[in-house]
Amino acid sequence: MNHSILETDWRQHLRMRLAEASGRAAVPDTGDHVLNPDMGPYARWEGPPRDAAVLIGIQERSDGPNVVLTQRTGHLKSHAGQVAFPGGKVDPTDSGPVEAALREADEEIGLPPAQVEPLGSLAPYLTGSGYRVVPVVGVIRSEALFRANPDEVEAVFEVPLQFLMDPANHQKLSREWQGKRRYFYAMPYGERYIWGVTAGIIRSLYDTVYR
Repeated sequence: MNHSILETDWRQHLRMRLAEASGRAAVPDTGDHVLNPDMGPYARWEGPPRDAAVLIGIQERSDGPNVVLTQRTGHLKSHAGQVAFPGGKVDPTDSGPVEAALREADEEIGLPPAQVEPLGSLAPYLTGSGYRVVPVVGVIRSEALFRANPDEVEAVFEVPLQFLMDPANHQKLSREWQGKRRYFYAMPYGERYIWGVTAGIIRSLYDTVYR
């Protein structure tokens, strides 16, 4: 376990490491294709990728920082019932991925943008379904409350950052898809099953700031 997570300056650690990563001349791709090099970055999508953004919101609690996640409702057309970060497509009216991530968090979990301090962003995560997702890392004010939008979110829950940044909790699993074995990360936490793109983004956070 990296004990820097438990230090009082975890915000500064994140800010510094994210700035270091963004300043590198070449930032390696992240995405579904990293574990599956033969599938390509957008295996199930034809045409240019669609821009999206998610918020990796971290909130200080009495026992340490927690990451805020959602359980999507079961009636959605895509990724129904799965664990996800608040987020979605970058709209033409958004100034960029930071504004998009904060707007989506407001829409999905009732988190006003003013209650989030953005620290930086991870390298874009490329999904097999054709999205280029920018994960925005931000600190949520401790007094912030969440209100799930029932049209999209079944539940809002928190997972300790310490748990998610422990590589011992990063399971590398596989399934058969279109006749080939595909690999993905999973990080089960209690009754919540974190896997796929969400787990891949969490792994990217670990690789960027704590590895």
